[in-house]
Amino acid sequence: MALSLAIILLLGLGADYLFRRVKLPGLVGMLFAGVLAGPYVLGLLSPEMMEVSGDFRKIALIVILLRAGFELHRDTLNRVGRAALTMSAVPAIFEILAVVLVAPPLLGISYLEAAILGSILAAVSPAVVVPLMIDFMDKGRGTRKGIPTLLLGASSVDDVFVIVVFTVFLGMYGGQDVNLLAKLGEIPLSIALGIVVGIIPGYLLLRLFQKYDWRPPRRTLVVLGTAIMLTWFEDVTKQWVPIASLIGVMAIGFIILEKAEPIAHIISQKLKKVWVFAELLLFVLVGAQVNIHVAWKAGLAGTLVILVGLVSRSIGTYLSLLGTPLDWKERLFCVVAYVPKATVQAAIGAIPLAAGVASGEIILAVAVLSILLTAPLGAIGIIFLGERILDREERPVYRFQQIREKLSLPRVGERVRSKQSGTVWKIIEEKEIWLNNMDAQEARGRDLSPLPAISLRFWRDEPNLEPGTGKTMSHRYSPVDPSFHDHWEILYDA
Repeated sequence: MALSLAIILLLGLGADYLFRRVKLPGLVGMLFAGVLAGPYVLGLLSPEMMEVSGDFRKIALIVILLRAGFELHRDTLNRVGRAALTMSAVPAIFEILAVVLVAPPLLGISYLEAAILGSILAAVSPAVVVPLMIDFMDKGRGTRKGIPTLLLGASSVDDVFVIVVFTVFLGMYGGQDVNLLAKLGEIPLSIALGIVVGIIPGYLLLRLFQKYDWRPPRRTLVVLGTAIMLTWFEDVTKQWVPIASLIGVMAIGFIILEKAEPIAHIISQKLKKVWVFAELLLFVLVGAQVNIHVAWKAGLAGTLVILVGLVSRSIGTYLSLLGTPLDWKERLFCVVAYVPKATVQAAIGAIPLAAGVASGEIILAVAVLSILLTAPLGAIGIIFLGERILDREERPVYRFQQIREKLSLPRVGERVRSKQSGTVWKIIEEKEIWLNNMDAQEARGRDLSPLPAISLRFWRDEPNLEPGTGKTMSHRYSPVDPSFHDHWEILYDA
């Protein structure tokens, strides 16, 4: 399995580089690298790796959902909440209905089998959508109207809705006595319980981090381990009560961000580094699940079913956004962002075949084909339209994130030591400021455009003194200044 991991890393990185060189999303290259390396083409990955690929993909998805949670501000959620709830169900319903209408004559399957197929196809892929939305948030694209946050929330709830509907249809096919209203009632219940089981450990972790000044890597690992435990808890309790654990994963980050933003930002930056590795695992292993021989069997008829479903889904997405402050171009972007399919289709596409559904092989073939068609095209469309449609804030918050990364600045509460004098100080205040034209000119010459900067207030860490009393000093850091670590080092407790 170690060799398979090395192959994933090298092929994934190589494909990412090549696709970026030709101005295509790197994740598309990783998907195709996975298809080639998988057991259905070159067979470079060991059977042991394929057996545990589901766990690796889940962990990678948890990493990016944690990052999403650490970017979800309450005010933005309040602005997009209604539209996110509408988008979590209406587009999926439109797509399922369209597939039920066209699949029986085109594929020769029953209406109930078409409903099962439609519920599989109707799930948007958070594995594709969430990383791209996080990237837009980092760049300040569309954040004024909360578009990335809208798609983050809607895509996560969309999967919960679709999987419940899939379970209902599959149960009906097996002759089970399915209470439709009870099953649909599980959707809001699972979402609410997911939020609760995320907020509780999130709050406990926050108290733990405030009491003990652990190194940021330790904090990040504890958060990641807790999030993985949430998904295990969902598996254990699903026979009694439904819990949307992936929503709970985001709730962990949300509660820490709300109560202690400096701690949240530190953990988020560490997760960003973990994502470099997790991204390779996620997309290469998703690609490795794709059986192109099965997809080929779907043929033209399967392609037509997918396209009709996408057109209907797009209409549902556009209608869901009526009454929002988004203009028609921004709604078009949301329509395209709701196209990619990958994670859910790879996870449940084969379940009908294993459950004895007569058309299970056809359903699997169309599900696999939907990944090959929509994941690359959707990712390309999101990036292409996002760069051209989504507005960029005049003074975007992401510029301050760039300063922190470039200068390696500490956060409030962290202790630092002067490399020159050896004295220990504690950061007790930080301010994000925009330098006016004269300050900007002084900082970087003739360029008079507003320049972002971060002002840090230091307190001399001496015994028997409270922060804010005793000796303090302030320093201002802008993008043109040398790295913070040229003169300081950050200290951490064990």
